[in-house]
Amino acid sequence: MKIKDRHIGEGYPTYVIAEMSANHCGSKETAKEIIYKAKDAGADCIKIQTYTADTLTIDCHNSYFDLKEPLWKGQNLYQLYQKGYMPWEWQPELKELADKIGIDFFSSPFDHTAVDFLEDMGIEFYKIASFELVDIPLIKYVASKGKPVIMSTGMATKEEIREAVETVKSTGNDQLALLKCSSAYPAITDDMNLCTMLDMKESFGVPAGLSDHSLGHLGAVTAVAMGASIIEKHFCLVRECDSPDSAFSMTPAEFKEMVTAIRQVEMAKGKISYGSSPQEKNNVDFRRSLFVTKNVKKGEIFTKENLRSIRPGYGMHTRHYEELLGKKASVDIEMGTPMSWNFVEK
Repeated sequence: MKIKDRHIGEGYPTYVIAEMSANHCGSKETAKEIIYKAKDAGADCIKIQTYTADTLTIDCHNSYFDLKEPLWKGQNLYQLYQKGYMPWEWQPELKELADKIGIDFFSSPFDHTAVDFLEDMGIEFYKIASFELVDIPLIKYVASKGKPVIMSTGMATKEEIREAVETVKSTGNDQLALLKCSSAYPAITDDMNLCTMLDMKESFGVPAGLSDHSLGHLGAVTAVAMGASIIEKHFCLVRECDSPDSAFSMTPAEFKEMVTAIRQVEMAKGKISYGSSPQEKNNVDFRRSLFVTKNVKKGEIFTKENLRSIRPGYGMHTRHYEELLGKKASVDIEMGTPMSWNFVEK
């Protein structure tokens, strides 16, 4: 998969997404500040959401629509989405700012009108949210634009994911990545099941990563160590802001710490490499080899008492030890001398 000039997949650096979501708190200036701060914190990309409350749901207060999650209890779906809504007229300006400072910018559209709007903006890739993974017409419409698609898979069965993947590919679009996601707010580590991420990668033949709603960066860093190609985390300026998402979002300092840890993990993973590394070269001489460990006279037999495998590594290889035992010395040898074939009687 390729996003702009970035390759996404095995062997390439992890693509780190800062999800703004509702953390703009109704302020365009806050939204701009989030973009600046995300860039400074090491994010490769800033993500927004393009919807209206009316395109997502209806304003109804019966039991189907009222929220029971502790974080949002007392509201209905319509009120929650109204609170998180980002005015569409802001979005071209925010993309222009992101382009200017050099951070990628994309969005999750939630209906066809949002896709059309984002197309007019020149959005270069798309995100399908976990809750929309079962919206096959929306996925097909997004994929038909021929641009890279990242899909979150929270709550989805393997067959639901397969249907969504096949929907994307049915349009001729093979620029796809999948994100393991636990759609709980916040998610808990026990419920992350990161091995699923690897199974998705193998089963569907696409890059895989993690959309992480847990607190801290343990899950994200572990996912990178396991082979995640993409990490997405919610990003806010301060956790105390009046936003539906801030309680499980990262502050700039926390996000920067996570990105630093991710890059360190990538360096630690390195590449397939045998033999001594540049840092180890000075220690090669301290491996074991064969040394004469007692004074030996010419004609004396090499035994386990006067010939041993010890550190350092200046003598013969230890593979010759059994072969040398019982042979006679060709010269006098002082204790502490590295063993050599020149010391063996022909």
